[in-house]
Parts: sequence; C-alpha cells; structure tokens
Amino acid sequence: MAIQVVCPGCKARFSVSDQFAGRSGPCPKCKKPITIPAPIKSVQIHEPEAPITSSKGTGKVPTAPLRRIDKPIATMVVTLTVIGTVATMLFALLARLACGPGGAPTWLLAVAAMVTALPCVRIGYTILREKELEPYSGQSLLVRSLVCAAVYAILWGVRSLLPAETTAEMWQWLYIAPLFFAAGGLAALATLELSWGNGIAHCSLYVLFTTLLRWLAGFPAF
Repeated sequence: MAIQVVCPGCKARFSVSDQFAGRSGPCPKCKKPITIPAPIKSVQIHEPEAPITSSKGTGKVPTAPLRRIDKPIATMVVTLTVIGTVATMLFALLARLACGPGGAPTWLLAVAAMVTALPCVRIGYTILREKELEPYSGQSLLVRSLVCAAVYAILWGVRSLLPAETTAEMWQWLYIAPLFFAAGGLAALATLELSWGNGIAHCSLYVLFTTLLRWLAGFPAF
C-alpha cells in the first residue's frame, strides 16, 4: 500500500511504498531529508450495541429509553364526572328552593366550595397536565389535589370578605380578578407542576363551575 508523503521544505507531494515506512531519504525535488511516516491504519466502525432494556441477568444498568404510555380517560371516570356535575347543579337548585335565592348559610357555602374544588382539581389535572412528565398518582396526587383545592376554596372565602362597594361594578373586577387568578395559577403550578398558562386555565375551570353554581343558588355570579 502506498504512503502519501509531503515534503516539509518544498511541500511537494509524492507516494512511496509502505516498505519504506520509518526510513529517511532525500526529497525527489529539493533533496531535503524526509522521514517516511508509518501507514495509517484503517478505522473499523462497529455497530453500536443494542440498548439494554433490563438489568436482570446482565448485571448492567439499562440504557434503553423508558417508554411512557398515556392512558386515555376511562369511560367510568367520564360517566361519574357527568353524574357528579349534574348532581351538584341539582343540589344548588335545591339550596335555592330551600333557603331562598342567595339564602344558603355561610357554612354550607364553605363546605360546597371545598367539596366542589377537589373533583375540579382532579379533572383539570387530567386534562391540562404536562404530557412529557410522569403523572402523579395515588397518595401523592391526593395530597397535592387537596392542597390545591384548599387554596381554591380559600380564594372564594377571601372574595367574600371584600367590601361590597369594591365589587359592585363589573369593571372593578378588571383590577381584582387578576390577583385571584394569579394566586390560583401559582397554587396549581406549585402543587401539580402545571405550566403557568395551564395553571391559570386550571384555576379558571374551578371559577367557572362555582360561578355557575352560585348563579343556580341565587347568588350574584361574583
């Protein structure tokens, strides 16, 4: 196999047989001594090893990427959600008939705010969670949902403490509402790891549903 040689003096290029590798000789052009380099060994490219899916029997750390399968919402969950929504709306109407429009006691409103918040948080998380992240489940999801639901219910309690003159006109909510939605979005972001935009949407789901229930019970929407 021929070896390609470049003279360091005159930069002439020529080839010699590999049997002269390591020897010295004059350049055919400028006669300057040149040492013939060793031939370059060919590079062998090996196919990459197949990724390891399990450490069982191999003693090696798995290198194959984990496959995450998104489970669709079960039909039973959808059915129970619809039934629960209708039942809650009927309860709001019964409260209006029993206590009069806007006459439901404060303790009942507080209980309803919390009871309504938990399913809204769970349903909203199922719809708006980050699909690239492993979803929360079991006790971890329950605790996080309870904390988020408590924050949402407390926000309605804080709203009830606002003086009537500060919320009498709809334009006043242009200044007040962003504070409540920001607090709710931050709660969803901190507990359920939703993005900021999805956290606001998550809080909005609860606000819209409770606003509907207030209207059915005879209370002002806001």
